Amino acid sequence: MDGGDGGEVASAAAGPPAPLDWKFSQVFGERTAGEEVQEVDIISAIEFDKTGDHLATGDRGGRVVLFERTDTKEHGRNRRDIERMDYSGSRHPEFRYKTEFQSHEPEFDYLKSLEIEEKINKIRWCQAANGALFLLSTNDKTIKFWKVQEKKVKKISEMNVDTVKAAGNGSIASSSVSPGPKQCLANGSYADRSYNSLSNDLSFPPGGISSLRLPVVTSSETNLVARCRRVYAHAHDYHINSISSNSDGETFISADDLRINLWNLEISNQSFNIVDVKPTNMEDLTEVITSAEFHPTHCNTLAYSSSKGSIRLIDLRQSALCDSHSKLFEEQEAPGSRSFFTEIIASISDIKFAKDGRHILSRDYMTLKLWDINMDSGPVATFQVHEYLRPKLCDLYENDSIFDKFECCLSGDGHRVATGSYSNLFRVFGCVPGSTEATTLEASKNPMRRQVQTPSRPSRSLSSSITRVVRRGAESPGADANGNSFDFTTKLLHLAWHPSENSIACAAANSLYMYYA
Repeated sequence: MDGGDGGEVASAAAGPPAPLDWKFSQVFGERTAGEEVQEVDIISAIEFDKTGDHLATGDRGGRVVLFERTDTKEHGRNRRDIERMDYSGSRHPEFRYKTEFQSHEPEFDYLKSLEIEEKINKIRWCQAANGALFLLSTNDKTIKFWKVQEKKVKKISEMNVDTVKAAGNGSIASSSVSPGPKQCLANGSYADRSYNSLSNDLSFPPGGISSLRLPVVTSSETNLVARCRRVYAHAHDYHINSISSNSDGETFISADDLRINLWNLEISNQSFNIVDVKPTNMEDLTEVITSAEFHPTHCNTLAYSSSKGSIRLIDLRQSALCDSHSKLFEEQEAPGSRSFFTEIIASISDIKFAKDGRHILSRDYMTLKLWDINMDSGPVATFQVHEYLRPKLCDLYENDSIFDKFECCLSGDGHRVATGSYSNLFRVFGCVPGSTEATTLEASKNPMRRQVQTPSRPSRSLSSSITRVVRRGAESPGADANGNSFDFTTKLLHLAWHPSENSIACAAANSLYMYYA
């Protein structure tokens, strides 16, 4: 990890990097055995900021919880500590709870007789400024722009003092008014507690105070305050599935099933519809938008995926309404392979741009696919996430699990990809050419417990015209990778990769697990 990036680059030149050895780092919200999980506590969104120093999670109860990194602060006091930590190689990202706030509340749309739940669908960080953190959060209908900042608590620390100390150093007085007749001061007021509204616990000398000093205000404590700066509402008829911040720091997009809107962060009452796939007759509807994301560096480029398994790249410079795409990425269906479930499992649940903007990672129900934006003939690599579930598609359809929306993520160096599965498992694949890395981990304190001992090697498709396509990770049919019974109720839908280090945060129900390698 730290200090090892150059070694990884060198090994990539000589061959694929060795598989990572993942270790447990932290858990927040760990539940005890048999403890019932409350629905509102289940985590529904995870996101690192660009620096990797902050992590945000959202839950079904509409709350946003922020965590901040502590290991860089604690060990950054002096050079000797930093050198000692680097030498020992024991340093890894450590986070602590920072603050939380209620982002959304349950609402009711009286016009449509529709309940709008408070569940946080997505969180996206915006550019920090003046020591404050900014982020966007959304539920099904409403997007909110939050500012989180440390506010200093101001207290009066010094005032005019009693007779003994008034002529001295003027420090804080602790004496109270002495009993006796009311003493009239030079300005006509009384020193009695009941008459003195300025100071109820300070006594004044009989002749008044020769030098009146203003109270001294000090800021000894700081409180974290989350304030909603803007609310972007009433722009989506359908449920919002994605929001994405632009690299220009001024705009963002929000996407629902049929439309993508472009917003300016400073303007909450107006947005521009840039993609509209709604047909004139809704009976002609064949596909919906499932995810959308801005390019990490080109503010004019964004990509969105569909329920038919395609990804469209659009350029905002081409036209105001970008219904026509500049590039289309989709994999051609193999002849004779079509079934009742083909379209359902082809639906893309999440897309992510690589940090360099050259590749796009997509997740459908069965696979992860890596696409090169310069090659629209097909994916450059395909990773089988849980191929052993293919014989169980009927059961998965019956219990609606086939419609679960798994997220995906890429490492900061672009060498690895990760996504979740059932039984609280998640998988990490190496995507460097020649890599055979296919690791299965469990969201627990012992992540390697469910590790596949002999990961299957990639098989290159010779019959395909795309010789670069790699299919990897398929296991033999069974309950799971090690023959254990599979649990469809415990699913790891949400995970995020640290932007610069090999560290993954993932959500198992109401628990946030963190791992490093």
